[in-house]
Amino acid sequence: MTRLVTVAHGTRSPADNRVSVEVTAAAGERLGMGATASYVELCEPLFEDVVAGLDQPAVVVPLLLSTGVHVRQDLPAAVARASVPVALGGPFGPDPLLAAAQVDRLLEAGAVAGQPVVLVAAGSTDPDALDDLRGAVGLLAEAWGEEVRLATLSGLGPRPAEVVRQGDAVSPYLLSPGYFARRAAEESGAAGATVVADVIGTHQRVVELLVARTRRLVASLG
Repeated sequence: MTRLVTVAHGTRSPADNRVSVEVTAAAGERLGMGATASYVELCEPLFEDVVAGLDQPAVVVPLLLSTGVHVRQDLPAAVARASVPVALGGPFGPDPLLAAAQVDRLLEAGAVAGQPVVLVAAGSTDPDALDDLRGAVGLLAEAWGEEVRLATLSGLGPRPAEVVRQGDAVSPYLLSPGYFARRAAEESGAAGATVVADVIGTHQRVVELLVARTRRLVASLG
């Protein structure tokens, strides 16, 4: 049997870590396989500990939306120390399924057709991460059918205060609530956004994407 391991960044708030636990459990149930949610830091179980304790082949799906130091260095280093075969996937985004989930969150929050949207991401200093975010903006614009602009809360890219205009809707490009979600709402509201959607969260499209990524990695293990 092959095990599914997901890895999110992690926070010190159990409530903010619930999304990764819920989508991992849902994907594991649909796939009929054991599944464990883990974290890079700040909470348990830590990814490096989960990988070190594996006694069966596993596939690892990062619940990290773009490229960065964790995807490039930390996760591969931990996988390299595993005593069983482990297939490691790439960043979770960008993907059309995430864009579809973002559209649902925008509509739930009260955004209307034709309303300009700003995608607000946590951000990174990695240029490849910025390329990933631009890809996410393009997918959301296609799904929403209207202009979408990019703002980041850290790293490369413009800040919400520079991008958000009066009357805009904001789509946080975040899977889970927490520090960056609160900042996205506060800074976007201060800049004039009239709608700030919820984080992507435990959405059926997220589970679908996780299932698809898992199947692909299981196939790569042979």
